[in-house]
Amino acid sequence: MLKVGLTGGIASGKSTVAAMLRELGAHLVDTDQLARRAVAPGSAGLAWIVKAFGPGVLGPDHGLDRARLRELVFNDPAQRQRLNQIVHPLVMDMVNEALARLERSEPAGVAVVDVPLLFEVGWQARFDCTVLVYAPPAVQQARLRVRDGVDAPAARAALAAQMPIADKRAQADFLVDNSGSLDETRKQVEGLWARLKGLTSSVTSRNKSEPS
Repeated sequence: MLKVGLTGGIASGKSTVAAMLRELGAHLVDTDQLARRAVAPGSAGLAWIVKAFGPGVLGPDHGLDRARLRELVFNDPAQRQRLNQIVHPLVMDMVNEALARLERSEPAGVAVVDVPLLFEVGWQARFDCTVLVYAPPAVQQARLRVRDGVDAPAARAALAAQMPIADKRAQADFLVDNSGSLDETRKQVEGLWARLKGLTSSVTSRNKSEPS
């Protein structure tokens, strides 16, 4: 099975591209969903977060107050690293379980793992290849202002908190430029899918030839 790491910048359209790949036949693993499961009420992950950050990160329903936690870690790299050290290993375990299950069911398939912070956390080596959904910073800012209803300074701050999209572009194996129309993006995704299917054959053959 070909394992693909999919990433992008904020408001770049990564979810749109992920949905297109799923329509074409890819198996999609969403790490945001897995992260929510990792810290669900009653989970060990939530207990570790409360121990690290205090009961103030819990909401009235005793679930995680994500807005409060974001406030604590957004401008504090040490606190953000502390949170990542709790959540990321749990999510990666879930990703590995999902990929193993998919590979058993379709060894010659394509699994696309949606990882918003793929390059920031250094997970790119875990995949056969990586795909970046790209949009120029000005486009990201404009979309973010419309999507989240924030002003220009807030949009700029949100982009500044992430790795620059140009740095991600330099590290990605494949690029989908989502700065144009939806039809233009779809054509690129269809071309990408053809290339991924071609890679699947070589990866499957390689895995078969490796000693078990």
